[in-house]
Amino acid sequence: MPPHAGLVHLEGYDWRDSNIALVNSDIDHKVKYQSATTEPAWNDGIIGVRPGVFIWRIEDFEVVPWPSKRYGSFHEGDSYIVLKSESIKADGHEDKLIHDIFFWLGRHTTQDEAGTAAYKTVELDEFLRGTATQHRELQLSPSDAFLQLFPRVKILRGGVQSGFTHINLDEEVQHVNALLRVFKHPGAAASRDAILVHEVEPSWKSLDEEDVFIFDKGDKVFVWQGKRCSPMEKLKAAQVVNDLTIAKHVDVEVLSQTEARSKIIVDALGGQEIDSFSTEFHCARPVSTATEREVKKLFRLSDAEGDLSFDLVKEGNGIEKGDLDADDVFLLDAGKSIWVWEGQGASTVEKAMWLKVVQRYVSQQQNTADLSVGKVRQGHEGQAFWTAVEA
Repeated sequence: MPPHAGLVHLEGYDWRDSNIALVNSDIDHKVKYQSATTEPAWNDGIIGVRPGVFIWRIEDFEVVPWPSKRYGSFHEGDSYIVLKSESIKADGHEDKLIHDIFFWLGRHTTQDEAGTAAYKTVELDEFLRGTATQHRELQLSPSDAFLQLFPRVKILRGGVQSGFTHINLDEEVQHVNALLRVFKHPGAAASRDAILVHEVEPSWKSLDEEDVFIFDKGDKVFVWQGKRCSPMEKLKAAQVVNDLTIAKHVDVEVLSQTEARSKIIVDALGGQEIDSFSTEFHCARPVSTATEREVKKLFRLSDAEGDLSFDLVKEGNGIEKGDLDADDVFLLDAGKSIWVWEGQGASTVEKAMWLKVVQRYVSQQQNTADLSVGKVRQGHEGQAFWTAVEA
């Protein structure tokens, strides 16, 4: 069955239900733009005007600004919208803004929050007059483009709908018996030094000798350096500890796994019966390591012959800009990511069907469910898209 036939919504991460006949019509755009002009989050005189990174969290169906001092920190129980606006030279003329919108879905976010983030992402794109590149970001498989937005990404437990929350935004950060894992993202090719910080279960079973762990007991902070951790992980852990101790002046003790005294951290995490020197500490990292497909593929979605078709145009590393046709919509399976490119002359039907086609494609392939998905319109492509095409 071709990807454009018998399409169904993917459970949990569908963008929106809609009347396909009206999607991408003039009426559709006017209605969405009118809705966008009433959203306070976008109408602050800054969004769409100034370059920068802006973040909002979804709270009870509302788009709530995320405090700038928390940028790079996300709760696994929440959904967020992240906008990156970058000023570039436009063919030698005056500067113009290129926009990337990421809707980030924590692995424990609710369907209501995920759906609201997705819908509001479309609305924000309308507010920006359809010039933004849209990205679906899943907590377990962050894209290189997303990781490059922040010096480090910090994932905390809990969320707005959860009673288990370590951060009170009106107060200083208070971590008690929290265990943070600091590690290099194993799949970040473009971001070689992409360091993630994940809050994990405060147990000795969470330890891994290839990473660094920060154990905050409230009155003291311990750093446990696995015997195979990297210098970059040690450096990033030191920065995280600095952030933690700015608000509260407590003692910090850094211990290598190879030191006898490091046993006190294992004991504090419930491993009193564990022999630290004979035990090998291994725990799977909280990120996806989906296998990258070796062959890139480019597909065309077109109704030029009357019926809607979805056909393989080219595969391999010879895919280039000239393979794209302004009259159609294309899906690029770049191995580590999936992109949809919408030509300026694409028909209403082609524009309306791209989402269902990509959902169907992902459901039929192996190792694609956790990949980031991006959508871009001709003339507003960012560097991430062209890198995926030409790499």
